[in-house]
Parts: sequence; C-alpha cells; structure tokens
Amino acid sequence: MIREELTRPFTWEERHRRLAARLLIALGLTLLVLAVGSALIWVFESGVKGGGIHGYGDAAFYTAVQLLTISSAIANPLTAGKIVDVALEIWAIFVVTSIAGSFASFSAPAAPARPDR
Repeated sequence: MIREELTRPFTWEERHRRLAARLLIALGLTLLVLAVGSALIWVFESGVKGGGIHGYGDAAFYTAVQLLTISSAIANPLTAGKIVDVALEIWAIFVVTSIAGSFASFSAPAAPARPDR
C-alpha cells in the first residue's frame, strides 16, 4: 500500500495524457505562429523609416514579446504589421485562456459515475 502511494504521483493517468497533449498542441501551434508572425513582421516592417525592426532577429524578438503579452522598447508597427500585431495579441489571449482552462479542467474533481437506467 505504501509503495502504491509513493509511485502514484509518477504514473500517468488518462487525464495527465490529455493535459500534456493540450499543452503540447498549444506550444507547437504557438511556435508556428511565432515563425509566421516573425516573417510577416519582418516583411512589412523591415526598413520602414522610424520603425524598430531592422532585421529578422528584431522581428522575432518583437513577435515573441507580443505573444508573451509584455511590452518592449521596439516601436509599434507602422504599416500592415499592425494587423499582424493585433492577430498576435488575439492568439496570445486565446492560448493563455486555453491553457488556464486546461489546468482548471485537470484539477477539477471527476464527475460521479451515472448509474445505468
């Protein structure tokens, strides 16, 4: 009995697998959005007079900062990058709320089994 209790935290139940799958999907899609968003910001904002994007590295940094929903010293987009910026912020809100919901459903108590009628 003691052995079972000691190994229980290290076993993966179905709900653990579902949580891990949700988190990995969110991470994978966010990395894809990061790559596409960086490329779009670089295309639209690179070389714009008065802009803060001077290369792909700046675009990747700006995109990562927007996905993390924090602020940076890079100037706001001046061209069509504004649309990309809004899409990045919407994606970030979607992912943060989805992850919070995944953890909430993971930690919620299981529903009692319904008796067959």
